[in-house]
Amino acid sequence: MIQKAEFVVSNTQPEKCPKPDRAEIAFIGRSNVGKSSLINRLTGVKELAKTSQKPGKTQLINHFNINDRWYLVDLPGYGFAKVSKDTKAKWEVMISGYLTGRKNLCGVFILIDSRLPPQEIDLEFLLWCGTEGIPAVLVFTKADKLSKSQVDKNVKAFLKKTEEIFEEAPDYFVTSAEKGTGKDELTTFIEELVNEYEENPTN
Repeated sequence: MIQKAEFVVSNTQPEKCPKPDRAEIAFIGRSNVGKSSLINRLTGVKELAKTSQKPGKTQLINHFNINDRWYLVDLPGYGFAKVSKDTKAKWEVMISGYLTGRKNLCGVFILIDSRLPPQEIDLEFLLWCGTEGIPAVLVFTKADKLSKSQVDKNVKAFLKKTEEIFEEAPDYFVTSAEKGTGKDELTTFIEELVNEYEENPTN
């Protein structure tokens, strides 16, 4: 249960992130996938993560203190944001540096738009996480925007693609920030990851 959520720091350099002295859970996804809305729904704080109709709003590594116990991290989106190649390259270095360097990172939630068929960019990012040994979990967003059968069809198609990459599909959740669908299941799963980390801290 998330009772307290507050902003700690934003930066572009992984080495300037807060001291890795507690469990850390990161959220990442293609631009405009609904990441900020989902973070706000999970924490119950409306303006915690800044939402925008314009893709690419999050351009920094944003740390939030949750229950004075663990960090939730909002990472820049990848994909279609209208930014220069130079900026994109800097983001990639920043994100990969963060994801491969944080020893206290116990879960990376990759957000996937449930309204779309499998997107190459999401599969590529998931493959990269697998190659780097980054603990990835899939979160399908915007499930309220289509019929349940259509969402199920898109989710199944994506999972089938992941099984072609890995031997088995990663853990996954189907959510809607608007309706709160999947919030409890996701919160419980995060709690389990945090508990597990605290029992066997890596630092």
